[in-house]
Amino acid sequence: MSLIAKTPEPPYYAVIFTSLRTNVDGGYGDMAERMVALASQQPGFLGIESAREEVGITVSYWSDLESIKLWKANLEHQEAQRLGHEKWYASFKTRISRVERDYGF
Repeated sequence: MSLIAKTPEPPYYAVIFTSLRTNVDGGYGDMAERMVALASQQPGFLGIESAREEVGITVSYWSDLESIKLWKANLEHQEAQRLGHEKWYASFKTRISRVERDYGF
């Protein structure tokens, strides 16, 4: 995974997942890697960026809202969500945004 996702010309969508972890590990790293691998195989997936310090932030990029909806409904992803609720996250917030413009070098 590159550090900065190579996204197409806008518009496209960003799913911003912000979290505070618990002290429980219990396979979190393996599951996170599996979710990145699985998401990258989903129709409409464009890329992902992630950083973790005190607050974890993962941004995944998608071509359309339907692709995001299908990813949320993926059975393996639902299992990861369940485990996140039960043991890995003290709190989290998911935001979905439409990217209208981007720039960089």
